Amino acid sequence: MNTPDILSFDTYRNCILCPRMCKADRSRAAGYCGCSSVLTAARAALHHWEEPCISGPEKGPGGSGTVFFSGCTLRCCFCQNHKISSGHFGREMTAEELGQVFLRLQDQGAYNINLVTPTQYLPHIISALDQVRFKLTIPVVYNCGGYERAETVKALKDYVDIWLPDFKYYDNRLAQRYSRAADYFETAAAAIRQMIDQTGAPVYQSVSPGLLAKGVIIRHMVLPGQRRDSIALLEWISGNLPRGRYMISLMSQYTPFHHSSEYPGLNRRITTFEYRQVVDEALRLGLNRGFMQEKSSAKEEYTPPFNLEGLEDL
Repeated sequence: MNTPDILSFDTYRNCILCPRMCKADRSRAAGYCGCSSVLTAARAALHHWEEPCISGPEKGPGGSGTVFFSGCTLRCCFCQNHKISSGHFGREMTAEELGQVFLRLQDQGAYNINLVTPTQYLPHIISALDQVRFKLTIPVVYNCGGYERAETVKALKDYVDIWLPDFKYYDNRLAQRYSRAADYFETAAAAIRQMIDQTGAPVYQSVSPGLLAKGVIIRHMVLPGQRRDSIALLEWISGNLPRGRYMISLMSQYTPFHHSSEYPGLNRRITTFEYRQVVDEALRLGLNRGFMQEKSSAKEEYTPPFNLEGLEDL
């Protein structure tokens, strides 16, 4: 398969993979993401806490074959995965080893390969997928913060089956304050449009009808004190994205983490009233195709342990 230039290893020398466009020579120094040109990951295991069409039944035999990559292109002050996103915990590995991790997860019964915050390592990931493409028979999921270049999304057309982006903010002032991304809304909106355009309406697996084979699920996590921003975002989604070609996943799992205590209003969980207001608006707008988390999901146990599981013996 011909690899688009943006996904080649040469990009590491002038990095433009993410919207930061820092153009760092990551073979010499870390980019904005904090990552060098050495692939690093912190966990590769079956995961049961994604949306049901991704991870299957909570107590089922399989799960989503998640690979958590170190580093991140955002700087979310409330990041639940801060040990790896900003702490950069992980194990160095090659593209060849990553390809073997994908096949091992498939052998363990994974319903898909779930790439979590993968953008900063795309040249390695594409190389790994190319190496196992005739052996890997399950869908590839791109699980990201939504802050992506539309050009990068377009280049991934032949590699990604399921897009699982966050859509975090409508107000860029919040995006700058909490994630250091002043252009978050327009950037994520363009990227998600591209995801929908090239993936199309959701398609389910024929052998397992409840599991997604192709499509886009837009995630939005309601933040404490920001229900109006959530409602404004839902109104934009309803008025600007094509109906029937994506699903919505509303999340109530916000838990104070990392630097949340430094930001007034974020050092608490959301209230039932706040979440209910957002859910009611989604239903009023007809955004009822997707998932709405139970309020009880705001628990630290939903964050997996980052202990190199699945990567120890490479």
